[in-house]
Amino acid sequence: MAYDYEWFKTAVYNLTKIDLSSYKEKQMKRRIDTLIAKNNVVGYDKYIAYIKENRVKFEEFVNYLTINVSEFYRNPDQWQVLEKEIIPELVTKFGKNLKIWSAACSTGDEPYSLVMALSRHIPLEQIKVYATDLDKQVIAKAKLGLYSDKSISNVPEDLKKKYFTKIGLSYQISEDIKKRVEFGEHNLLKDSYRDGWHMIICRNVLIYFTEEAKDEVFVKFQKALANKGILFIGSTEQIINYKDMGYGRRNSFFYEKP
Repeated sequence: MAYDYEWFKTAVYNLTKIDLSSYKEKQMKRRIDTLIAKNNVVGYDKYIAYIKENRVKFEEFVNYLTINVSEFYRNPDQWQVLEKEIIPELVTKFGKNLKIWSAACSTGDEPYSLVMALSRHIPLEQIKVYATDLDKQVIAKAKLGLYSDKSISNVPEDLKKKYFTKIGLSYQISEDIKKRVEFGEHNLLKDSYRDGWHMIICRNVLIYFTEEAKDEVFVKFQKALANKGILFIGSTEQIINYKDMGYGRRNSFFYEKP
């Protein structure tokens, strides 16, 4: 049997239910080959055996696969649009008990940013954000809520003072914010989607997917949104055929389900 990358993709799917065929192959294969070499393992078959036997290395592999680059208020100008235009509109349309999903939430920077942005318009105790990621390790980090100075550099100064406490070289986010987020595991390509969301935010993740996988997720998001609901995507992404998928375009980063 040839233990090539095609074989490896099947083995990984059987082990993790992560479909590597949905990721851009050159980029992902390069990342995986680097990790295997770092662990001094030769061959895909040997590496699969290695992570089957070693739970710590298995978790390291899943964490490495799910590319976690995140920060609070990433691309601040887009968050300004969210705060000044989108959230007030959502409150007008749906009331203050908004149903919001932060998909592929990584280490929690995005859902916690959402809670803080919403807090300018809605009493904190009424805010609830559902946040999901494929990687249980980053969810654990998100629940811990400890961040670097760089990670929170874009947080507005008043919110930084109100909701963060300096601990050594890190910053701990307030329990008041943490309590407003419910975390869960979710695979965007494999798992079913809840529906009726007033807003879905999924930013700077789908750039790693193939065009087919990306379109599949955008279609699922559209179906999961409530009518007049909003999808907020990243600055490096756009939905070229958004009309065919049933979206109206608000601007480069916000799409609405009519």
